[in-house]
Amino acid sequence: MSWGYGQQYHHQLQGPPSDVPLYIWEWFKAVDQEGNGSISASELQRALMNGNWSPFNEETCRLMIGMFDQNHTGTIEIHEFALLWNYIQQWKQCFDSFDRDRSGNIDAQELHQALHTFGYRISMNFCKLVMTKFDRTGCQAINLDDFIQICVMLKSLTDGFRAKDTDQTGIINLQYEEFLQVVIDNTVI
Repeated sequence: MSWGYGQQYHHQLQGPPSDVPLYIWEWFKAVDQEGNGSISASELQRALMNGNWSPFNEETCRLMIGMFDQNHTGTIEIHEFALLWNYIQQWKQCFDSFDRDRSGNIDAQELHQALHTFGYRISMNFCKLVMTKFDRTGCQAINLDDFIQICVMLKSLTDGFRAKDTDQTGIINLQYEEFLQVVIDNTVI
């Protein structure tokens, strides 16, 4: 064991940082299965469950780690985890507010209502296409993790579109490589 690892682990045994609630610290320790003071996407995936007890998909976990990984290590430490924890809780509340039938997932109609509420003017046909691409339930529905991924992806793509739509007309002209750049910028690897 290296000295750096021992210091980090020793810090963990001392308790949470003063600015982190104890319950978040306890969750962090439980998720940090390697005990190295950081959480990877695979550790996060093993810890997160949808309302129907299915695990979060790996892509959503990588996306969220990437959003909160401030030092670009591919993992998150306790303060980044605290931000991620709050982010997931906010998305869960949002998801639950659109899961009108309390099924633990969202169907195309509920997704359409959610996206409309967020200000996106998209067709029901588009929502059905999204549902086809993201449905892992086999029931024409999406879970919380897929909902998060869809909403984050849609916002990111919309932001990329708006950056190119300098006249705010809703119409842009892109060269092929510009289109590829927008897609690559919004793809998690």
